[in-house]
Amino acid sequence: MAKVSPVSIKYMIHASFKAQGPVEKPDVIGAIFGQTEGLLGEELEMRELQKEGKIGRIEVEMQIVDGKAIGSIQVPSALDKSETTLIAAALETIERIGPTEGNITIDKIEDVRGSKRDYILERAKKLMENIAGGSANFEEMSKAVTEESRAAKIQEYGEEKLPAGDISGNEIVVVEGRADVVNMLKNRVNNVIGMNGTKLPAEIAKLGETKEITLFVDGDRGGRLIAHNVINNAKIKFVAVAPDGKEVEELTGKEILLSLRRKMPAGDFLGRAGSRFEIEEHELSEPKSLEEGKEIVKTAYDKIAGTKVAALIDSNGDIIQKVAPREVSKNIALSRKRVFAVVIDGNALGTIIKTCDERGVSFLGATNFPAVTPEHVQLISL
Repeated sequence: MAKVSPVSIKYMIHASFKAQGPVEKPDVIGAIFGQTEGLLGEELEMRELQKEGKIGRIEVEMQIVDGKAIGSIQVPSALDKSETTLIAAALETIERIGPTEGNITIDKIEDVRGSKRDYILERAKKLMENIAGGSANFEEMSKAVTEESRAAKIQEYGEEKLPAGDISGNEIVVVEGRADVVNMLKNRVNNVIGMNGTKLPAEIAKLGETKEITLFVDGDRGGRLIAHNVINNAKIKFVAVAPDGKEVEELTGKEILLSLRRKMPAGDFLGRAGSRFEIEEHELSEPKSLEEGKEIVKTAYDKIAGTKVAALIDSNGDIIQKVAPREVSKNIALSRKRVFAVVIDGNALGTIIKTCDERGVSFLGATNFPAVTPEHVQLISL
């Protein structure tokens, strides 16, 4: 089995878990490999990724408290940001650990390259002090040290310890992670804070009540998905998008400023028809009443009744895709269209309800539901 070199590690997934009974570390590892199998396709198969050295050795720390196992998990990743966050999200679909019910929650995704940058800064300062003569590359060296000095001003905000610059003013820029914050600081954008992953931290939502937030996301599909989730769950004033195919962490100063100048109101972002984000115009006029939603769900159910499959539905009632019930959560996240409703010819699992809640699905129809109360999605019994 290949090992991930410490040099190649980009991100560390930090998670916590809880099992309803006593389990052992191999049970946790087995659950991770076994229950994520097939969720994200062959390219993101955990076992293969570890063989290829793209996922490192998974570390598990645990203890037994009152007959229940609790602990922490660390998963080192040499994948890019989008792939790492997909792996992290897949871990949260786990429902059993060993012989008992259990769950895994992602605490944060850490950019481990931050410590390397800190070392570079300190080492550069010492080298500058020891320069005895010659200044052929002094200007370049000075610029690099200056940029690293700006990045060193990064601080932790709130109980969730979010990476941030100076956010004391009324206007702030929200980016995805620590690496994005570092790059923004290096390029003199100081009023910035990072979310530390794809999930919206409660403290960001709270900031939106008192400050004018510009959400700055990567110019890829992952950035679009994150933007939709954040806009639907927090008060966002504007949205800025990096150039196509680029991440915020790799932008130059000019690209950052140009992207921020082109920011648009959050409502316009959601409503842009025919844009590079492929949001279709008919998705802008979704039914608002429960009766309209029920009609769409029941009409779609008539088309799949007896097939034991699930259907992803758009706001016009058209079937976007038919999938196996166990693949619903994955395909909602990967769908190129806005999923308005999900209809299942069978039972709805708790993980499906959770995904529908997080992804802004309006209605979920199924023949049976577990005893849960979702925050947003309307449950319709078929």
